[in-house]
Amino acid sequence: MKKLIVLLLSISFVAAISADSYGQIMDSSPRDAAYDKTNTKDNEPIPYPYVREADVIWSKRIWRVIDLRQKLNQPFYYPKTPSNGRRNLMQVLMDALKPGTKGSLTAYDATAQTDEFEVPLTYREIMNKLEETDTIQLQRDTPPYDYYDTVIQKKFDPTEVKRFRIKEDWFFDKQRSVMEVRILGICPVRNDYDEKGVFRGREPLFWIYFPDARSVLAKAEVYSRFNGTNRATYDDVFFKRMFDSHIIKEENVYNRKITEYATGLDALIEARRVKKELFEFEQDLWEY
Repeated sequence: MKKLIVLLLSISFVAAISADSYGQIMDSSPRDAAYDKTNTKDNEPIPYPYVREADVIWSKRIWRVIDLRQKLNQPFYYPKTPSNGRRNLMQVLMDALKPGTKGSLTAYDATAQTDEFEVPLTYREIMNKLEETDTIQLQRDTPPYDYYDTVIQKKFDPTEVKRFRIKEDWFFDKQRSVMEVRILGICPVRNDYDEKGVFRGREPLFWIYFPDARSVLAKAEVYSRFNGTNRATYDDVFFKRMFDSHIIKEENVYNRKITEYATGLDALIEARRVKKELFEFEQDLWEY
């Protein structure tokens, strides 16, 4: 009798352990990789070298546009939906703007045609601007078939952003004898259409102070075409200048963009002139 009781207790204990183990396996999703990826989660941005004002003998402020339709810039745009731990650049920024998010960012107003990070925006203010609300009339399908108003809200889609503006400072540090560039701000831009779908222009959404965003970008993977093991981060892409862009403005006494005094092919030639001057300035400092 005692042996029978011991046998029953043993079977019950084994069954309980098996059920518990089975429940743990079902509650956790399988690892979608051959190994655990932890490097990106613990990654930190590459620190900038310290620069003294007295060591800067020349500087110039430049504004650029990164067009995500360019082949080199496609890693900024894809994936359209989060996949395998990767998100597009706009989704990374939007997630970091949410209140309570670790490493939360602050957005600044861009509607006043300023990029000096003066007017901070709350997440609710940003979403009120990005999400469109429209009121339409619908007819009831039962008598007396009268009309009633209904509100339709269009959610913001990060893939609507196909351009980013960046503001950067180029300078020459005589202490280290190097020409350097530091990105100061990044601004997502989307196309603006009227009610009939006619293109009206490009709408800057908000500015983000780039040095604050580096800690967030350093933990966000970006697709690599050549090696899936050594994936870079968005901070690496910006730090190493692995993107294509064109200049839309250089600092000037009139504070005007290139398109305000040149159009079409002339604007393109003017942008290339500014780019060439940056390159030639550094070359002229050296004697071969």
